[in-house]
Amino acid sequence: MYGCKYCHTHLALEDDIVSKSFQSSHGNAYLFDKVVNITVGEREDRMMTTGMHTVVDIFCVGCGSPLGWKYEIAQEKLQKYKEGKFILERYMILGPNGTNYLRSPDAEVDGSDADEE
Repeated sequence: MYGCKYCHTHLALEDDIVSKSFQSSHGNAYLFDKVVNITVGEREDRMMTTGMHTVVDIFCVGCGSPLGWKYEIAQEKLQKYKEGKFILERYMILGPNGTNYLRSPDAEVDGSDADEE
């Protein structure tokens, strides 16, 4: 089980991970099929490493912490598999055994969604 690192609210199950090889502007991120106990921000078009995507930022329902984003629409045909899926930034979540992930010291300033599959 993955949870919010601040309030420990349940967010996702390990079985719902699609990929562990994504990057965000803060370091490593996981792509999930299903995430619970979140609220969403406004829809916006965002240029990412893999092209233009329409996304909504996602926040913990328990404490309001930003957790990542949900892909609403992918413009590139090869990126359509991301639609309806969620990115949780690793440094914002607790791992399945309660592990706290640290923010990557090599994190870039601008956003990314590159996967290495």
